[in-house]
Amino acid sequence: MSMEQTREMRIIGISSMATRNVLAELTDDYARLTGQRVAIESVGGVAAARRVEDGESFDIAVLASDVIDRLATSGRLDAGSRVDLVRSGVAMAVQTGAPRPDIDTEAAVREAILNAATIGYSTGPSGAHLVRLFERWGIADAIASRIVVAPPGVPVGTLVARGKVQLGFQQLSELIHLPEIDVIGSLPSEIQVLTVFSAGVCTSSRQREAAKALLSFLASRAADFAKFKHGMEPVLREV
Repeated sequence: MSMEQTREMRIIGISSMATRNVLAELTDDYARLTGQRVAIESVGGVAAARRVEDGESFDIAVLASDVIDRLATSGRLDAGSRVDLVRSGVAMAVQTGAPRPDIDTEAAVREAILNAATIGYSTGPSGAHLVRLFERWGIADAIASRIVVAPPGVPVGTLVARGKVQLGFQQLSELIHLPEIDVIGSLPSEIQVLTVFSAGVCTSSRQREAAKALLSFLASRAADFAKFKHGMEPVLREV
């Protein structure tokens, strides 16, 4: 197969919504640099993992690191191809112009949640973290009727923008570019959780070397600027 024919073949991937924007920019950059076209579908993380597990044909998957590890264990991903790409923290947002509660400390965040008419989070890692946090604080039952869980693939920020959620929580990368919301800031360090998003080549891929080359680019220093731009941090590399 000629280089021209290879470049005409698209690398097909799937990812969770958290990395949608950064992957869109980086795959466009990669196409300009190499001529290799890439198409990545971004959906809810649970749905993405299920589709890979069910044997749907993809070249790469980009998901939370524990999910990537699980897919490698089940034989759906090549364990040797696994790379860590970004770290992402949880942030909070309100509708544009709405009062901005103090969130500088754990106690302040707890108070803001108790005072909020509605609290929104996702079905992804950030939502799971908040559920554990509410339980640890002993407020899960008290706020249960005010919780709004965004459907898979629906950014929490869109619910905030529409006034359906007063205080929204999600990965910073999923909040910072949305209109009609104000990002208050990230969770304070004592209650922050950083999710590592990793990638791997699917065992169903018929162009594994091309897929590995793409992952090398996504994990390289050339990708760092885009990661910061989209509210994420590059994963520290071994030297």
